[in-house]
Amino acid sequence: MQLFAPSQIASMMRETGFAMDLTPMLGGIMVACALLYAIPATTVLGAIFVTGFLGGAICAHVRLGELGSPPEILSLFLGVMTWGGLYLRDPRIRAILPVS
Repeated sequence: MQLFAPSQIASMMRETGFAMDLTPMLGGIMVACALLYAIPATTVLGAIFVTGFLGGAICAHVRLGELGSPPEILSLFLGVMTWGGLYLRDPRIRAILPVS
C-alpha cells in the first residue's frame, strides 16, 4: 500500500510526523523484508528485518502517546505472526526456542 501512497497512508504519515516523500522508500523496505522472509535461505534474516521494521513502527506510535492504538497492535500482531510462522516451519528455530 505504501508504494502507491493512498489517502489512508497519507493521513497516517502526517499524523506520525513522517514526510510523504518517504512513502516509496518505506514501501520498498517493506517489500525487501517480505522477499527476504519468503526466500527459504534468507527467512531468518527476513524475520529479523521485519521485526526491526515493525518495532520502529511501534516505537513511532509510543512516541506519540498512542499506546495500544490499532496500528501499534497490528504491528505487534504481524511480528508475532512472522516469528510464529517461522517457528512452525523451521526446526532450527524450534531448537533454539523450545516451547514446552
